[in-house]
Amino acid sequence: MIWRTEVLDQLDLYWDYHLMPRLTNLTDDEYLWEPVPDCWTIRTDEDGQAAFDLQQPAPEPPPVTTIAWRLCHVAFHVLGIRASTHFGDGSLTADTASLPITAEDGLAALHEHYHTWRKGVVTLDDAGLQRPIGEAEGQWGERPMATLVLHVNREVMHHGAEIALLRDLYRARFG
Repeated sequence: MIWRTEVLDQLDLYWDYHLMPRLTNLTDDEYLWEPVPDCWTIRTDEDGQAAFDLQQPAPEPPPVTTIAWRLCHVAFHVLGIRASTHFGDGSLTADTASLPITAEDGLAALHEHYHTWRKGVVTLDDAGLQRPIGEAEGQWGERPMATLVLHVNREVMHHGAEIALLRDLYRARFG
């Protein structure tokens, strides 16, 4: 058994048959829809710079988030920054990320960072999957890279399901 193939097949199956079909024809209205008061989303400041609504530590319970927030979280925090850190030059960070404020740009960023992450995982052989993640992931530093790859798969599926539910709620409310 080649574990790299197994973990990529899991992610690809979800991506190709579950997440991407659910994101077809995503509109800007859906992307930025705030289903309840005090949602976290992607907002632009007076200078036109987009940023996450965020608080550390997150309040308990955490706020409801928009599709924009979730999609950008997956694109940048889950996939892009990690791909840059572990397989690239490390130049994409929370500070250098240019967050998209439209559905079209959000989907483009999601596709770009998914494919960058996937290309990086393809380079991992069994030894690469067993090597320690390193200090970039904090308390997980000594865990094997396979732990991070599986965590990313889980995060994509978890947040993808939330995005799909938000689309269902939007459709039920607005048709």
